[in-house]
Amino acid sequence: MNNPDINQLAEAIRTRREELGLSASEVARRAGIAKGTVTRLELGQIGSPQTDSLRAIADALDIPLTNLLAESRILRDTDLPTLQPYLRTKFKDMPESAVREIEEHFKTVAAKHGINTTSGPAPGEDE
Repeated sequence: MNNPDINQLAEAIRTRREELGLSASEVARRAGIAKGTVTRLELGQIGSPQTDSLRAIADALDIPLTNLLAESRILRDTDLPTLQPYLRTKFKDMPESAVREIEEHFKTVAAKHGINTTSGPAPGEDE
């Protein structure tokens, strides 16, 4: 990870911890990791954090790991799924017609705001 990514991760963890009113010690206790790990992550001193530690911290802070990684810019927009596979994964019981309806609505809103919706996996790669 480069410095901006490390700093973004540090800020995302610290901000969420403070929003919840938790100490670094409490986050560490809930995550089952050393307090020093939380503190060093918040100070941007860990250049390549362990995925298991980040997952434990995300759980302790009650945020999805992917949100933490995306907010900290560790995940690039190209690493994220397009809307269709996201909806299929997140909402397994959603009917296919509802997925198509949401996609069409999204395309309409995106076009209104000049957002390109064609980037993402190639056809067949979203499965």
